[in-house]
Amino acid sequence: MNQISSLHENELDRLLALSNLGIDYYEPKQGLNYLTELAAKISGTEISLVNLIDSFTQWSVSSFGLDISQMPREDSVCQYTIQTYSNEGFEVEDLSIDERFKNKFYVKGSPNLRYYMGVPLTSPEGYNLGALCVMDSNLKCLSEDVKAILRLIAMQIVDRLRVNNLVANLKNNLLESELCQKKLAHDIRGPIGGIIGLSDLILDEGDQIDRQEIMGYSEMIKQSGLSLLDLSKDILSREFDRSIHRMRDLKEGETNLLKLKETIMRLLAPQIKVKQLDFTLRLSEENQLECFSKLYVLQILGNLLSNSIKFTNPGGEIQVVMNLKRRELDLILELSVEDNGMGMTDSKINEILQEGTSSHEGTRGEVGYGLGLKLVRQLVDQRGGSMEIVSELGKGTKFRIEMKVN
Repeated sequence: MNQISSLHENELDRLLALSNLGIDYYEPKQGLNYLTELAAKISGTEISLVNLIDSFTQWSVSSFGLDISQMPREDSVCQYTIQTYSNEGFEVEDLSIDERFKNKFYVKGSPNLRYYMGVPLTSPEGYNLGALCVMDSNLKCLSEDVKAILRLIAMQIVDRLRVNNLVANLKNNLLESELCQKKLAHDIRGPIGGIIGLSDLILDEGDQIDRQEIMGYSEMIKQSGLSLLDLSKDILSREFDRSIHRMRDLKEGETNLLKLKETIMRLLAPQIKVKQLDFTLRLSEENQLECFSKLYVLQILGNLLSNSIKFTNPGGEIQVVMNLKRRELDLILELSVEDNGMGMTDSKINEILQEGTSSHEGTRGEVGYGLGLKLVRQLVDQRGGSMEIVSELGKGTKFRIEMKVN
C-alpha cells in the first residue's frame, strides 16, 4: 500500500484541528488514564494506548501496560487507523505475518506484539486526530460488541480532550480576570483614598483653612486625580495586564522560555539520540521567565525540529535559538532553527511558503508526508507572524520565525 497516496485528502485540515486543541504532548491529560485502562479491560488485552498523530510523530498521551511516549509516524500501526473513512476501526489479527508490520521493532522484539485493534479518535468536524488502540502479544478475536464499546470509549476520549482544552482556557481567562480585578482595585484604592482624605480635611477645617493651604490641598487632589487618569490609560493600553505576566507561576496554557526549552528537550530526546545529533538550544538572556501563551508554539517548534532531524545526517548539527521581546503592546517570540542537513532548492522553499508541499524521504529513509512545514506556515500566519527560510543544497537549512504570543 502506498502510504502517501492513501492519506486523507484533507490532511492539512486534520493537522490544524489537532493543533487547535493546544495539546502539550508531554503533560498528563486529565481523565484519559481511566478510559485507557477501561479499553484494555473491556477487550481483555495486555496493552491499550491513546495515540495522537501529527506530521512526523505518534504521541502516546495515555498508556496502559506499556511505557511509551512516542515513535516515528511511519513505524506506527495507528497511522493506518487514522486513514480509515469510517469509525469501524483497523484490525490486524497477526502482526507477525503482515508484510507492513512483521519487521517492526515491537513485533520482532519486546513486547512481541501480535494482535492490534485501533479505533480512530474523530473530531466533531470529522478529522481523525489519532487512535485508541488495544494490543496483545497473543492472538485475539474481539466480538462486535466489544468493538462497539471501544468505539464508544474513543468518543469519550475525544470529548475529554476537548473538555480539557475548554477548561484550560476557562481557567486561564478566570485567573486572568481575577488578577486584573485585584490589581485594578489595589491601584484605584490609593488615589481615591487620597482624594477622600484631603476633601474631608478641607471640610473639617472649614473657615480656619487659609488660601495657601487650600491651594496645597488642591494640588494634592489634582495629583491623585492624575494618578487615576494614568491608571485609566494603562487599562486602555493593556500595559497593566501584561505586567502581571512577569515573574509569576505558570498557568494552564502558558509557558516561558525556560519551560519551553525543558519541554522540547524531553520531547525530542529519543529522536536526537537515535541519530546521534549535536543538538544545542540557546535562550536570550532577557525575559526567560516571562509568561506567554504556548498556543501553537509546541506544534510549530515540534514540526520544524522534526523536519530538521529527518533531513540531517547522523552525527549532524542542529542549533535552536529562542528569544522573547516586546514590540509596542505585543510580546514577540523569535525562533531560529538551523541544521547542516540536506538543504533544499529555491523552488522547494517557494513551494513551502506559497503553495503546497511534496513528500521526500529523510536521511534514514523516514517517510515524509509533506505537510509539516505547510502546517507551520499556516499556524504562524494565524498568529500574525512571519516565516523565512534560507537554505542551500548539501549545506543545510535555517528557519526564522517571528510571531505574537500574547
